[in-house]
Amino acid sequence: MKLRIQNGRIIDPSQNIDTVTDLFIDNQKIVAIGDAPAGFEDAEIVDATGQWVLPGLVDLAVALREPGLTQKGSVATEGRAAVSGGVTTLVCPPDTRPIVDTPAVAALIQDKADEAGMANVFPIGALTQGLEGAQLSNMVALTDAGCIAVSNHRHPMASTKVLSRALEYAATHDLLVVFHPDESSLSEGGCAHEGLMSTMHGLAGIPEEAETIALMRDLLLVEKTGVRAHFARLSCAKSVEMIADAKASGLDVTADVAVHNLLLNDQVLSRFDGHYHVLPPLRGDEDRLTLIEGIKAGVITAICSDHQPHEKMAKIAPFAATEPGMANVEILLPLAMLLMDEGDLDFSTVLTCLTSGPAACFGLEAGSLSVGSFADFILFDSTARWVWSYDTRKTKGHNSPYFGDEFVGRVAATYISGQRVYQAV
Repeated sequence: MKLRIQNGRIIDPSQNIDTVTDLFIDNQKIVAIGDAPAGFEDAEIVDATGQWVLPGLVDLAVALREPGLTQKGSVATEGRAAVSGGVTTLVCPPDTRPIVDTPAVAALIQDKADEAGMANVFPIGALTQGLEGAQLSNMVALTDAGCIAVSNHRHPMASTKVLSRALEYAATHDLLVVFHPDESSLSEGGCAHEGLMSTMHGLAGIPEEAETIALMRDLLLVEKTGVRAHFARLSCAKSVEMIADAKASGLDVTADVAVHNLLLNDQVLSRFDGHYHVLPPLRGDEDRLTLIEGIKAGVITAICSDHQPHEKMAKIAPFAATEPGMANVEILLPLAMLLMDEGDLDFSTVLTCLTSGPAACFGLEAGSLSVGSFADFILFDSTARWVWSYDTRKTKGHNSPYFGDEFVGRVAATYISGQRVYQAV
């Protein structure tokens, strides 16, 4: 089907495009920007006057919860939530039940995604069997089954020797390894940033060293093995400095940050609200500001939602007893745009970190409106004022501190391969 998106403001930082013009789609792909190709007289026309035409968002951290945790979410519900937020490509972690440590589980997730017909879904495979950190998984088989990377998520390794062997194996087969730097002996039992706020409120703290000590070890092993590495969900100022130094020394490393770690700090602990219980924790404001500086400097090249839906009961408990995580994939773009309101980041930088930046981290052909690419894009009403309502949410998750908040800017429609998969009411 031929499609003409007419009179929209096309913004694509990957091509340095920001202009009001037309976008042309044929056979699921973008075939032209600006002037119509031959034979487009009979194309279906979508009038995008007054709207922004943006590349579909790429989110590197969306827990779909299926298989095994469907009381929290499913491929269908979280995929629907993703496209309502303009996310057309998402990466899901391996911590399902069963774990994504066999090709069968990887295939199941992708089959469910195809059946749902929502976002493009790419699973991460387990680095070790059962994420137990002892026996290596069959990483090559997982990759052949569609996994785009391997990771032990936030589960500890049995020893540094096992981790070293796993990285050597991954490097031999040119596999991407995703690290969640965490020294479990320091973080175990903690639920908040170790500092004045956690002490005042009697909460067990997680020191910054739990992240930075593990990060230093991981970087040394990356240097030793030559493995391609991505560091997920940085939270500390020191971590930004360490990644910057690693990049400067020539290591093949990338990094991302969760949007809530850019917007919030540990002062919210005073609310005693379990919706702010996340891992890694919300840290001090110096850390938050340094993470933003890391984005400006190109040290961190991806912003993700770190979407972790939970059932209602998971958050109805004292802070430390609640399950960590927020469910914010539906509002990833307007949340990220709040950074502009504070004057911290310009829109081009924000959009890059939501599209071509994360795509490049994982080698995905996504996040761009370039001619020849699949027509994954969104229509965005940048002036719309709306309230994200608990009752109208698409996610199955009950856990977000942003329910009831008003946002400026809303996804009006989402297209994947030229097909509309979401239309705002």
